[in-house]
Amino acid sequence: MRIPRLCVFVLSTVLISPVHAQEILVTEDYPPFNIVNPKTGEVTGLSTEKVQELMRRAGEKYSITAYPWARSIQMAQNNPETCVFSTSRTPGREQLYKWVGPLVKNNWVIFARADDTRHPKTLEDLRVYVIGSYRNDAIAEYFSLKGFNTELASTDADNPRKMLAGRFDFWASGELLGWEILKQQGLSKMIVQLFTFNQTEMYLACNTTMSQAKIDRWNQILKEMDKDGTNAAIEKRYK
Repeated sequence: MRIPRLCVFVLSTVLISPVHAQEILVTEDYPPFNIVNPKTGEVTGLSTEKVQELMRRAGEKYSITAYPWARSIQMAQNNPETCVFSTSRTPGREQLYKWVGPLVKNNWVIFARADDTRHPKTLEDLRVYVIGSYRNDAIAEYFSLKGFNTELASTDADNPRKMLAGRFDFWASGELLGWEILKQQGLSKMIVQLFTFNQTEMYLACNTTMSQAKIDRWNQILKEMDKDGTNAAIEKRYK
């Protein structure tokens, strides 16, 4: 009996299914934790080096690609075998991912124009002002949950010039990221840091369908990297 063409197609697709899926790791340009080369798209950085070493020790096949942050976190939420870093672990995100880490710690700070005569010292002092941040970032979520008035950019790199132009009053960002942006844009003397208001830990956040055994193994490897000095050596290169 002759097999219809449709049946032949169905049988062939079953036979070519992959044996082992590649881990898809996504991120954003968030120096010094994740640094994207604008010409090649290659991703380096403090967190990136730790993740690469983690994957090497685990014997995983993987790719690392940078996208806008909103796209990266949605990919990790919706796509199997996908993880996003460097992701702040917050109560609102706890159930959205499976967590590997922490990879790094991140201070959250307030920046102001250098010529601004207003000098808020606490978060409550900021209640009457507009705070600049960027969409889908943990800092933006933090201020929104606390009822602050915010102005959100597409990327954090847009915020220094928006603040200088008077679009909002003060800028909330990660300390190392903020200073790296100011350095790149030549604005280090026009903007000053006022105070630190929070410290978070940032993780590799994986799709919830990821095998728990794999998540546990990755966390164990990361602990071993702490114990043998690998993570400290990587951090030293970025100080």
